[in-house]
Amino acid sequence: MAIISFALIFLYVGNRVATQNMATELHHHSSEMVEAIVNRVLDTSVNEAGWWGTETITFEARITTGENRNEIITATQSIGGPLDAVDPVRAAEGARVLLEFVSPHGDSLGGWHYIEHVRINKVIILGVIFAVLLLIFGGIKGLNAILSLGFTCAAIFSVFIPSILSGKNIYISSIIICIYTITVTLFILYGVNKKSIAAVAGCFGGVVAAGLITLFMNSALALTGWIGSESLHLLNLPTENPIDLRAIVFAGIIIGAVGAIMDVAVSISSALSELKAQAPDLSFSSLFKSGINIGKDIMGSMTNTLVLAYIGSSLTIILLLTVNVTSLMDLLNRELVIVEILKALVGSLGILLTMPLTALICAVLYSRNPKPEESEI
Repeated sequence: MAIISFALIFLYVGNRVATQNMATELHHHSSEMVEAIVNRVLDTSVNEAGWWGTETITFEARITTGENRNEIITATQSIGGPLDAVDPVRAAEGARVLLEFVSPHGDSLGGWHYIEHVRINKVIILGVIFAVLLLIFGGIKGLNAILSLGFTCAAIFSVFIPSILSGKNIYISSIIICIYTITVTLFILYGVNKKSIAAVAGCFGGVVAAGLITLFMNSALALTGWIGSESLHLLNLPTENPIDLRAIVFAGIIIGAVGAIMDVAVSISSALSELKAQAPDLSFSSLFKSGINIGKDIMGSMTNTLVLAYIGSSLTIILLLTVNVTSLMDLLNRELVIVEILKALVGSLGILLTMPLTALICAVLYSRNPKPEESEI
């Protein structure tokens, strides 16, 4: 309960601090957006003019959210351009869609326009199934896992993201979020004891090491942070201070590595705790050697996990670069590819450095035999 109280206070105070001086233009949206259910398709027309041609679908829909709920309206969906090759989903009877009301401007006609199919409701159902199964198989541990995951996501979206948009120091913000995530997650999941304290300390060391390596490589590789068209959009945001793209790369690397670092630290700490419970006479050196051996078994699989995760997340861009570059050296020197390689390497180095540090801390904590009076208490 103390950890949960700390997490809630952090989220409240952190949000208040992070949202200070945030530009109001970031949340300004002049058009209205609602969810609706398509009743029937009224008309479909095709215009062959232009390079790609366009298809316009006119349909009747019933609004299900907002002030105009249950109102029957007519909306249009325009299909065409380069995206025509991907066979876009068309509005059909019974489909739940997202509509936007656009006011008339110049030669363009106003009215309701199709934005996208509503998909989040099905994802929410899948998330509920996941939570229920977590509770069934994990019991109180499953509940703690849900709580820790909720606090982590809340910190990212209510504290970290607003702090970036309001011009706060991204380096400091990312370190604070990592410390908060490690502390809250491990203490909620495992309680406040030697096992969790050792894991938290090991994680702190791994994250600090990963951060220092990232700072050094940022400078050594002369990175600009320009890794795609999204970077241009970030620079054009109306923030008080321009967003530091190199700091965004730093934050992405260490936040992405935290999960794997926590996994390694908990695995070593938990295994050594159980080993000490079964063999109370184990010495400091025996515990430390056992921790190193356990870490060696974990190291290979976790490194592969990180590398495959980063390759999978950027697969589309890598494919495009592969067919458009002139040589392998050209591909490997593109900043986008370098950043993905850097993420995998820094995360792996964080794991490697977390392993002996956690084993050392566990050996120190677990090898200390309690005094007789402490045992009685």
